[in-house]
Amino acid sequence: MVHLTEKDRVDSLIEHFWKNGFLTLSRKHSKYLPKPSKIGEFEVDAIGKLNKKLIFGLTLNEEDLNKPTILRKIKFLANQRNKYSSKPVTLFLGVPASLIPLAKKLISNLEEETQKQIKIVSTTNEENLFY
Repeated sequence: MVHLTEKDRVDSLIEHFWKNGFLTLSRKHSKYLPKPSKIGEFEVDAIGKLNKKLIFGLTLNEEDLNKPTILRKIKFLANQRNKYSSKPVTLFLGVPASLIPLAKKLISNLEEETQKQIKIVSTTNEENLFY
């Protein structure tokens, strides 16, 4: 099984930003863009924007999904609001395709309003992986 580096996972997350029309404002592992500032006490992997809509990107692996504090982090980030417009922020959760069911199960423990602000995306392209 091919293990993706953290940079590869962030790159894949950024591709999802672009596919959805978002401009990347900051991201980890970039030569040209700044590293994202902490949101409260939590770090994110990327921040994007489309018009006045703001999004946060967070990549998770199996170890992250099994941490007892991850639900608190996801809930906090998904409940953020844009500083200027008070519009809710969308949280893109990038997880390997094989872990999407686990991520969905985890998210199902949150309130329905919070769940609406979370979009789970795959950070692996299964057809490009070699086992």
